Amino acid sequence: MNTVTVTLGVIGVLLSLPCWASFFGGVSTMIRTIRLGQPAPDRWHPFIPRFKQMIIEFIAHTRMAKFRTVGWAHWLVMIGFLLGMFVAMEAYIQTFNPASGWPIVSTWPMYHFVDELLGIVTVVGVLTLIAIRQLNHPRIPERLSRFSGSNFRAAYFVEAVVLIEGLGMILVKAGRIAMTGHANPWTDFFTMRVAELLPASPNMVSAFAFVKLMSAMVWLAVVGRNITWGVAWHRFSAFFNIYFKREDDGTVALGAAKPMMSKGVALTMDNVDPDTDTLGTGQIEDFSWKGWLDFTTCTECGRCQSQCPAWNTGKPLSPKLLIMSLRDHGYAKAPYLLAGGRKDMGGDEVGLVDAEGNVNEAALAAIPEAARREAERKLVGETTSGEMAPVIDAETLWSCTNCGACVEQCPVDIEHVDHIIDMRRYQVLIESEFPSELAGLFKNLENKGNPWGQNSKDRLNWINEMDFEIPVYGQDADTFEDYEYLFWVGCAGAYEDRAKKTTKAVAELLATAGVKFMVLGADETCTGDSARRAGNEFLFQQLAMQNIEMLNSVFEGVEQKKRKIVVTCAHCFNALGNEYPEVGGDYEVVHHTQLLNRLVRQKKLIPVASVSEDITYHDPCFLGRHNKVYDAPRELMEASGAKLIEMPRHGERSMCCGAGGARMWMEENIGKRINVDRVDEALSTNPKKIATGCPFCRVMLTDGVTARQEEGKGEGVEVVDVAALMLNSVTRLESAQLTENIKVIPREKAPVAAAPAPVVEEASPVVEETAAPAAVAAPAAGKGLGMAGGAKAPGAKNAAAPAASAEAAAPATEAAPAAPVAKPKDLGLAGGAKAPGGKGLQMKGAAKAPDAKAAPAAEAAPAAAAPVVEAPAAESPKGAPVTKAGGLGFKSGAKAPGARKK
Repeated sequence: MNTVTVTLGVIGVLLSLPCWASFFGGVSTMIRTIRLGQPAPDRWHPFIPRFKQMIIEFIAHTRMAKFRTVGWAHWLVMIGFLLGMFVAMEAYIQTFNPASGWPIVSTWPMYHFVDELLGIVTVVGVLTLIAIRQLNHPRIPERLSRFSGSNFRAAYFVEAVVLIEGLGMILVKAGRIAMTGHANPWTDFFTMRVAELLPASPNMVSAFAFVKLMSAMVWLAVVGRNITWGVAWHRFSAFFNIYFKREDDGTVALGAAKPMMSKGVALTMDNVDPDTDTLGTGQIEDFSWKGWLDFTTCTECGRCQSQCPAWNTGKPLSPKLLIMSLRDHGYAKAPYLLAGGRKDMGGDEVGLVDAEGNVNEAALAAIPEAARREAERKLVGETTSGEMAPVIDAETLWSCTNCGACVEQCPVDIEHVDHIIDMRRYQVLIESEFPSELAGLFKNLENKGNPWGQNSKDRLNWINEMDFEIPVYGQDADTFEDYEYLFWVGCAGAYEDRAKKTTKAVAELLATAGVKFMVLGADETCTGDSARRAGNEFLFQQLAMQNIEMLNSVFEGVEQKKRKIVVTCAHCFNALGNEYPEVGGDYEVVHHTQLLNRLVRQKKLIPVASVSEDITYHDPCFLGRHNKVYDAPRELMEASGAKLIEMPRHGERSMCCGAGGARMWMEENIGKRINVDRVDEALSTNPKKIATGCPFCRVMLTDGVTARQEEGKGEGVEVVDVAALMLNSVTRLESAQLTENIKVIPREKAPVAAAPAPVVEEASPVVEETAAPAAVAAPAAGKGLGMAGGAKAPGAKNAAAPAASAEAAAPATEAAPAAPVAKPKDLGLAGGAKAPGGKGLQMKGAAKAPDAKAAPAAEAAPAAAAPVVEAPAAESPKGAPVTKAGGLGFKSGAKAPGARKK
């Protein structure tokens, strides 16, 4: 040590103190701000799987490894930064004594080897990342750059500091070697060569160490005062964001939409309290603390932006810019919120008020003006000239297709789609501000149970167009017993002409393979996917509860593992398989491409003719990214003999068709149409056909192809479902054979032993008095949903047969013929009962709760045949009305929205 080194050491220590204070002050502010969010108790456990996944993503860099050059370069910088912090802090010692270092470990050869590698990999990694940023700089054209809109000042600062730190590690070590003359070729293989260029000067080593230390301290000081610099802070917050990700199994936040939460509790129609619960996200403080952590962690890399179909077709939505806007707004408003400020939906101050409700002007005045001004901004709204702009423009919010590309690509597990849906929920449920096209969608779903507003009986039209018989539940079959699959046709598959072709192809293929299946026909209702993705959460729950009640009726008595549903619509596939379990519907759901591919493997479907055409495949977002079904449709195409030519964007990076997120029902008024952009990419492969596995995709792509064919492009190209390719490659069977293949012969029921009747003679007079009331009352007990017109609940047995037996047993009974009044009418909408949605799902009559079993009418007629038990049978109707109508029959008698209280 000498005067120079000691002076540098003292200056370094003194200057570092305020820098550390700035950094920890920023950490404190960040933590207090994140805690402003709503509770999210489901994010903490289970500890071991979450911690394990965090370590895997950190060590293996699983998310970043997808990006080739960027992946390994970022890994080098990450390791250099995290381990380099330990080496960088050694500068506190090296400025005072250039020949010294950390006690004990600085003498280990392994430490010198690691120090050597860290310096090299940090410099190589950061220079690579700098080059990549410059090559992708948003100069011209701006929208093609994933860095468009990112904070370049912050990025340049961080890159400069990392580069200086890497060079500092190399130069300090090389200077020490030059000073001491000692080097080990195994641990100092690079720095010993650099040392040959340097003089033997302890003051020089001390200066190098001082620069290394000060660069780190400047970094601490600057980022501590700029807590919105995600490019700097993500190196700390990313670990927490990965640990607290939505799915504890390590998968990304796709598939099911996040339930609507309030105060850490998932809201349903059973437990919602509009007076105290927050429905969706209307203000920044309505986001959970995990949402705030998402905003904080965004590193502005723009991978989400580069994959977003809205951004790539000229729409205002960029997932990156949306998250950045929420982050900047949140931290700007934080001083107001931390001081206790709150506003109600009308914009009036309710937080900083006295006991009489008067605004505490003194408390407000103590809050920085910028924070108070930020508190006045709406979270979502129309941007109007001359007025304060909202944080998120309405057009931006509604441009999202929920394709999930942003979530799939984000290296720090930000949950963009969940946040967008939460903001939509508030706009729909509270503000009633949404695109006008959605009003028709909601009305049709409520009143008719499908987006097109078609009659439920028309769901059977496609069956009438088939050459073989397809069993319909409630008409051709009263039980699922002995069937293998329930074929969920879906609204598009039943009503939309192009999708109906897929439905028919799948039905014929299943029949060809001998798969026993049935359909619901008119009893089927929309799954509610579009309603949920558009933010109408309670409409989704209404439709889901209705469908679950119906499905549970179909599967009654069937063991859980045999409750199988096959679907052709990717949106139905996702809703039934991922979202219905949230509300009590747990079934095994398979996509038709999965099942058909399985049948091909099992040799139940044997291709005999090759399609032999160049075909490109479009991955439906809700089949691929949301549910990771990529191989089955491709294997099915290969089996059919098609020559697959992949588009540039395929698999997990597939481009959306533009139909998801309820965009199927909205017009595109800005930029290029997403479906046309996707079709242009498909046509670039010069295909004969474009194949897909979702009716929504088929509609959108067909419209896009039609638009291009009108311009003279893509002549002869057809959009088909993968099932159609397979149908063209198998031997078509005769109609009679197909009917026979799926025909199920009902099992013969074991006779029920009749109760002994020792006093028939004494009870015979009772027959004349009680048999008729029993027969008449039986249908009332079996109403199920209790719809007007005597309609039966889904799956309820017709009361006519038991009534007839009662008539035979007691010929003197005059009222028995009245029993057939209760004719099965699918969902029983005749006779004045309205379709679901007139007032929530409130049905006329004594509706029963989901899964509540109505008193079977079949029990009343045997009672007439066995005189001893006639009296109890006559009382059976008294038990039927026990289950009171409660809208959808929710817990505690809660009613559906719009239903009148009893």
